[in-house]
Amino acid sequence: MNQPLSRHVPCAFAMACVILLLCLAPSGKAQTAGAIPSLHASAPLADGTPVVRQTPASAVSSPRPFSRFAFGGDISTLGIHLQTATYLTPHFNLRATGSIFGLTENNLSTNGFDVDAHLHLSSAGMSLDYFPFPAHGWRISPGLLFYNGSGAEATFQAQPGTSFSLNGYTYYSSASDPVRGAGNVGLHSTDPAFTITTGWGNMIPHHGHFSFPFEIGVALIGAPKLNMALTSGQVCNSNGQNCVNVATDPDVQANLQAQIVKYRKDLEPLKTYPIVSFGVAYTFQRAR
Repeated sequence: MNQPLSRHVPCAFAMACVILLLCLAPSGKAQTAGAIPSLHASAPLADGTPVVRQTPASAVSSPRPFSRFAFGGDISTLGIHLQTATYLTPHFNLRATGSIFGLTENNLSTNGFDVDAHLHLSSAGMSLDYFPFPAHGWRISPGLLFYNGSGAEATFQAQPGTSFSLNGYTYYSSASDPVRGAGNVGLHSTDPAFTITTGWGNMIPHHGHFSFPFEIGVALIGAPKLNMALTSGQVCNSNGQNCVNVATDPDVQANLQAQIVKYRKDLEPLKTYPIVSFGVAYTFQRAR
């Protein structure tokens, strides 16, 4: 059931990086007049000699759109997070993100069940970073998570003679034919998903090359999709008698479906999936 994590690598993030790099490639054009230091005359000296002063290029104009870009990485609730951003104006950056993470745990023991579980997080998106006060690092970032393959799968087996509850009914797993099952959770019922975050730290700082951006917000991924099945085995009464097959008994299946509805309600708050990240980025100047 578990698929290799490499199949969930967000290819869309790589495409977004290529688009940004194409925009950032050297244009081969001459430097614009706005970036060349300007000369202007001031009042002459007492002996009539004119005075010419030079105005720094930084005082003449702001950097051009796509003239600076940055790459960064961080740890996020979405996984291992990679980012690339480019400068648009003093108020705006365009940012592409991609995340990936995988974790497999076998032979877990919980509530009388032996569980093999696999968690995989993979996503890609784009955001527009808006800086209301360009001299400061605070920003607001609406965006779109246009790829989301995050979820989890598990297989489980009840330990012989163990009791468990479904929809308020207690069952006892057969000692000779224990209950087996499988389940999965999908964190992507809304795809693409809108994101909104805020944070501190401009990936493309006004001075220097390094920055340490922090971000917090949510992705509106929709209510998680949960499915679970009891695939084989028998349940009995407390004396180990009157055993029935869990895969075919209508009462067991009815209680299982009712229990799944309760689990889905418990997971519903995750429809606004939290985003928290902190990392480091390095800024490059576009070649002229």
